[in-house]
Amino acid sequence: MLGVRSKPIRTVLRWQAYATAAMVLIAAVLGGIHAAVSALFGGMISVIAGWVFAVVGVATRGGPTRSAGAALLGMLRAEAAKVGLMVLLLWLVLTFYRDVVVPGLIGSFVATVLIFAMAIFVRES
Repeated sequence: MLGVRSKPIRTVLRWQAYATAAMVLIAAVLGGIHAAVSALFGGMISVIAGWVFAVVGVATRGGPTRSAGAALLGMLRAEAAKVGLMVLLLWLVLTFYRDVVVPGLIGSFVATVLIFAMAIFVRES
């Protein structure tokens, strides 16, 4: 999935995409086109931020002799990039999409963020 080698991250990004599609359909039925677009934005914000987390995490990964402290710092950088991007993208959507349906946006966003946390339960092999 776009250069992500980690099976847990690939799996969770796929789950997020499925959840986003389901939320878009539900929002379209319940609230119309603007609710569906809002749900799409909410889900995609989390998917994009998760992908950035994976890319930054790989970019900061060192060789096999890397210390535990350096590995932790790399993962903290990846998490900071993810959260910063989430805040920026949410701000952009809320600022520039005049017809945003906030419950659709936030509902889809929260659901996909929670799904990303499930990566720890996915086995590498």
